[in-house]
Amino acid sequence: MTSSFVLLVVAKAPVPGLAKTRLCPPATPAQSAEIAAAALLDTLDAVCAVPGAAPVVAMTGDLRAAARATEIGRALRRATVIPQRGRDFGTRLANAHADAAAVHAGLPVLQIGMDTPQVTPESLAAAIAPVRFHGHDSVLGPAADGGWWALGLAEPRHAQVLADVPMSRDDTGERTLRALGGCGLRPATTARLSDVDTMADAREVAAVCPHGRFARAVAAVGGRAVA
Repeated sequence: MTSSFVLLVVAKAPVPGLAKTRLCPPATPAQSAEIAAAALLDTLDAVCAVPGAAPVVAMTGDLRAAARATEIGRALRRATVIPQRGRDFGTRLANAHADAAAVHAGLPVLQIGMDTPQVTPESLAAAIAPVRFHGHDSVLGPAADGGWWALGLAEPRHAQVLADVPMSRDDTGERTLRALGGCGLRPATTARLSDVDTMADAREVAAVCPHGRFARAVAAVGGRAVA
């Protein structure tokens, strides 16, 4: 099947002590890494099942030291893997768009992270639909914490504006919208989602997708394992 857009996942190797540290406590570093690994694996399953999508993963960190390293390695065979590059997160996001576009020239890009494991093939297809089918030049998926979980661009070079947007703040979404508007874009919006930063977030998201790896990893914290 010919790909009609790039589905870009920006991901970090789930290494204990480095991944999802805000889940500690009540989670241990090992449990936090398991939750992060489960989130990445569930996300990759959804991404690779979207019709017309070319999966690309921009990865940072040492996968050899990661939780579920073997399983993640197998999952990544379904995608093109590129390294993240840049001095800060905004720059790495901008460069990931450029590098993904270099691999799949001429295609629009929908970029997500690994913090929304509740995504489905259907919700991802709906997120890029304003760009693919309705003539919009961009689309932003707001996050409940004031950031954003998805960015779609008809022309990936416009992601360069992200290099000047402060990330991981409660006004990152608003600032991103202003930056996109400042370069002449008129972003559509897609569904608001909660991403996973704290254990409260993790439990809320797990309740939305109770049958995946992520929910089982979250339930294991405190001994509440899911069969």
